[in-house]
Amino acid sequence: MPEDPPSLLFVNQHYAPDLASTAQHLTDLAEHLAADGFEVHVLCSRGHYLSGEMDVPAEETRNGVHVHRVRTTAFGRETTLGRLADYASFFLQVLRRLLTGRRYDAVVSLTTPPLLPVAMAAARLLRGQPYGIWSMDLHPEAEQAVGMIAEDGRLARVLQGLADWSYRRAAFTVDLGPHMKERIRAKGVPDERLHTIPVWNKRDEVYPIPDDQNPLMEKVGLEDKFVVMYSGNAGLGHRFDEVLRAAEHFDGRKEGIHFLFVGSGPRREEIERFAETRGLSNLTYLDYFPRDQIKFSLSLADVHLLTLRRSFAGIAVPGKLYGILASGTPALMVGPEASDPAKTIQHHEVGTVVDPSSFDAEAAATEAVIGAIQHLRDHPDEQQSVGARGREVFLSRFEQETCCEKWTAILRQELETP
Repeated sequence: MPEDPPSLLFVNQHYAPDLASTAQHLTDLAEHLAADGFEVHVLCSRGHYLSGEMDVPAEETRNGVHVHRVRTTAFGRETTLGRLADYASFFLQVLRRLLTGRRYDAVVSLTTPPLLPVAMAAARLLRGQPYGIWSMDLHPEAEQAVGMIAEDGRLARVLQGLADWSYRRAAFTVDLGPHMKERIRAKGVPDERLHTIPVWNKRDEVYPIPDDQNPLMEKVGLEDKFVVMYSGNAGLGHRFDEVLRAAEHFDGRKEGIHFLFVGSGPRREEIERFAETRGLSNLTYLDYFPRDQIKFSLSLADVHLLTLRRSFAGIAVPGKLYGILASGTPALMVGPEASDPAKTIQHHEVGTVVDPSSFDAEAAATEAVIGAIQHLRDHPDEQQSVGARGREVFLSRFEQETCCEKWTAILRQELETP
């Protein structure tokens, strides 16, 4: 009789059809593994990434993946208290399932909500359930970086101790880049348990689309504009001061440079308030587009923005870079050179990095951002060649099949190891 396929459980607060980035990448990987012969399960919530509860079944098999959705609070991301309630209710549901439910050959924990791997470590301690970690972000480092938790306080020490313990207990950890790997190594995790696999996009989901073939171009009123675009979550780990001052500089000028923000996040209100207060006519903020329109949305840009606060280097690796590369568009990063996305951009020459910390004054950093945008606006041939190079790099290194095959190899190795 044939052997039963290895059973895997992925745990994350969000899963398809939700639009959260972690939901989309987990869906891609889970379906890839199911097609490759694994028995794949996902434990997630019914809550929508933004707010409210999705109209989805508690149990379903979706494209070969067995999805188990637990009922939790669904306040969404509009308030910190509501978000914490959603996190806590999901964490408790996960812990209950891990301690009383089925035992799997392996469990893989993502990092939403923060400290979710602690539930995995508890299940290993109490039930011997092996697990790995897909480290999308580092917590509580992220909360300390934005000042939500005092770095030298008792709460920080307790949470950091629990987080580090959960990483050390994991059979393996997948990080998103060398700078994140270094932070995880500092927790006491040996190198042989660390694997770097970036997140990805699909070659047939995001690709360059000419303006005259893009149905969104006229819909959003950007014909004959040079579009500087920020797509995705405007989070607390991102910085926008230089970008917004650059938008103010270009407002009303003959170059026709327009700043387009797509998505949402805790910084959205701040950005919209800046534009309204200064009466900017060259800044538009739109909601997320459905996933099947991402190829059109990302192709609206002539240059894509990526920003990161210095304190978040190695804590978060913005996955939007890979969509930028897939769209064949130059990247303009405002953030630390000593970070994973900056290293990728500079090494492969697929854009420009402006590190504000390398300038003596904020105005100088803003001028560098303005200069980078103006340069691409004035040199369309260079813009196109840099974008084309980005597409080539994406296809060779950051495409879904390439990254998911690396995951497959790691999981098969881990499951074969006694």
